[in-house]
Amino acid sequence: MLVCAAVCPGPPLLVPAVAAGAAPELDAARAACARALEALAAARPDRLVVVGPAAGAGLGVHPEGAVGSFRGFGVDAGTVLGAVREDEAGAGAGAGRELPASLAVASWLLEHAAWSAAPVSGLGVAEGLDPAECARTGRRIAAGNDRVALLVMGDGSACRTVKAPGYLDDRAAGFDAEAARALAAADVPALLALGTEPARALKAAGRAPWQVLAGAAGGAGLRGELLYEDAPYGVAYFVAVWSPGPGA
Repeated sequence: MLVCAAVCPGPPLLVPAVAAGAAPELDAARAACARALEALAAARPDRLVVVGPAAGAGLGVHPEGAVGSFRGFGVDAGTVLGAVREDEAGAGAGAGRELPASLAVASWLLEHAAWSAAPVSGLGVAEGLDPAECARTGRRIAAGNDRVALLVMGDGSACRTVKAPGYLDDRAAGFDAEAARALAAADVPALLALGTEPARALKAAGRAPWQVLAGAAGGAGLRGELLYEDAPYGVAYFVAVWSPGPGA
């Protein structure tokens, strides 16, 4: 069952080594992400699943110990998903495919927060995955009696200004406002209603991971809180926490 979820943006610029001289521009986003991870740890999950957008089709599973790299962004730095104990090193740790960029950023966030609350695994979700399949994936993750937490990576539109990666699109502000409202209210139906075509046109990489969250959260009775909302570089970034209500 899903006991808590955090939503964070996934730009490699969150990693100060990648951002270099521009690193202070995202200090507020990093601080909000740290608060969100504190909420995940406070929920005392049995396991944490990191979900983020990935290239290709379908789903890609990444075990604890999978490695990520920021070499593609001009930085000779890497990251390892989750805490790998010394007795596990060399025994399957790091095996398999390299983490997609969104999960590498999530891994860095967990390392930066010294995450040790629960074992971690990763799931890369194709940005074009059908909403119904996203929801089914979320339900599968949350099925069972173990306490599951989600760290969900993904951005809103990339079309908020003329200098944005997708240039300026008048539809972007409305799309992002609805996404922010849904994340703040833990509104499962509203997240599931975000259309694949508008998301694709607006380069909103968070649509599919957010819909995985919506599938996992159905019936969980979580309440939402939006910790951060901004559009630096013309890209919408959100940080939110979905957690049990008072007395839960």
